[in-house]
Amino acid sequence: MATVNGVDLAEPYDRAKAVKQFDESKIGVKGLVDSCIQKIPPFFVHPSETLSDLKTRSASETEIPTVDLSGVESPDCRPAIVDQIRRAASTLGFFQIINHGIATEVLDRTTASLKAFHEQPTESKSRVYRREMGTGVSFMSNVDLYQSKAASWRDTLQIRLGPRLADVDEIPEICRDQVIEWDRHMVRLGEILMGLLSEGLGLNTEALKKMTCYEGRVMVGHYYPFCPQPDLTVGLTSHADPGVLTVLLQDSVGGLQVRTREGWLDVKPVPGALVINIGDLLQMISNEEYKSVDHRVLANGSGEPRVSVAVFYNPSARENLFGPLPELTSAEKPARYRSFTLNEFMTRFFSKQLDGKSLSNYFRQ
Repeated sequence: MATVNGVDLAEPYDRAKAVKQFDESKIGVKGLVDSCIQKIPPFFVHPSETLSDLKTRSASETEIPTVDLSGVESPDCRPAIVDQIRRAASTLGFFQIINHGIATEVLDRTTASLKAFHEQPTESKSRVYRREMGTGVSFMSNVDLYQSKAASWRDTLQIRLGPRLADVDEIPEICRDQVIEWDRHMVRLGEILMGLLSEGLGLNTEALKKMTCYEGRVMVGHYYPFCPQPDLTVGLTSHADPGVLTVLLQDSVGGLQVRTREGWLDVKPVPGALVINIGDLLQMISNEEYKSVDHRVLANGSGEPRVSVAVFYNPSARENLFGPLPELTSAEKPARYRSFTLNEFMTRFFSKQLDGKSLSNYFRQ
């Protein structure tokens, strides 16, 4: 019977057993690739309805807006920047930012350090291979491996940044300094973006900051290695991010797509840019003034691995009630969601597989 590092690749097979064997092997998708497999294990194969929707059309520059933040502190330039972000957040839910104050060298250093982590031998990575986040650091393949209909072709290093940084000794040494440095930039940038988004809603600059919306931060370093059958799986299934806001650093390989009325659009890498997208929680807080949209990552058929670093922003006040802000509701536009605590919200998110907009719909009234 054919096996790779204890993972049974023969057919027919027990799917639940195969998934468990893969998880317990701690090799991740990178380990499967290193074993020179020619076919992906069956539990990575997605259903026909997913695979038939993998067609794309390329986005033009106007469809995925790029916002220049170089004048963000200027009273003359800031209103135009707020308007650009407001329009992007209220329509597509995605935009890219340039001149954000983070040097190209820092961007390159960050992606290189996460790439280096994932390309270590299995025994070096397995020390932090786990599905719980008690230490604030977790390496795994597919956060929803046991819940999803099919696994996706990627590995992930997840690190809690705030409100309390993960145990520093648990952060892999190969990327530790870069992760801590990246968080410093994400605190500064998070405050800037929350201010601009608050103003775009007609609120005080400090509105989202006072709701602790950027204090809870989790970083994920995704690694998408070459896939021998990219037409049978995906790198990341279609989903909407649950939190307030996501800041994404992606390399030049590409593969990220966003769903629009016209179909799936490529979010093409822009040198030096960061990708920003609205999460479900901000859609709900804004009473749908801002839009959270589905997005996905295609399986990587290129010879070069794809690396991305995402930081998810969430409130740190988990027991506070959240829902549409009173300033954004009226008789003409009543609150479209009920109130809830962040604990309830995240419990609901982690109790299901990643599958699009059902999370926000659950709290709709």
